[in-house]
Amino acid sequence: MAASCVFCKIIKGEIPSFKLFESERIFAFLDIQPLSRGHALIIPKHHGAKLTDIPDDQLAEILPLAKKLVHATGAENYNILQNNGRMAHQLVDHVHFHMIPKPTESEGLGIGWPASETDMDRLKSVFEAIKAKM
Repeated sequence: MAASCVFCKIIKGEIPSFKLFESERIFAFLDIQPLSRGHALIIPKHHGAKLTDIPDDQLAEILPLAKKLVHATGAENYNILQNNGRMAHQLVDHVHFHMIPKPTESEGLGIGWPASETDMDRLKSVFEAIKAKM
């Protein structure tokens, strides 16, 4: 854990939270600036700024817990969001997953999706480059 990290301080109990769940590897709590009722954060206890900084075994419980939170909130529509880096809108440098209920058009996460026209040759080139590194 990082001494100055706000999420590490929440895990250690140095900063209060509305804790929803805790295990040996993960911690979940309500977001203090929610986009909708039930907006929660799920964080690995292992400190790391980006997803690639977290060992795989420390991530195993996160999506099953997200499903439990969806059921517990009664959300029919929801977003599971995880950002990496400032340009991707990450504000806290500790990996965290948002479970954001989307009860109405105006509540919850609002996003744009600036899709581009498909260039199949370019897409094939990207596919080949990524596939070669898998």
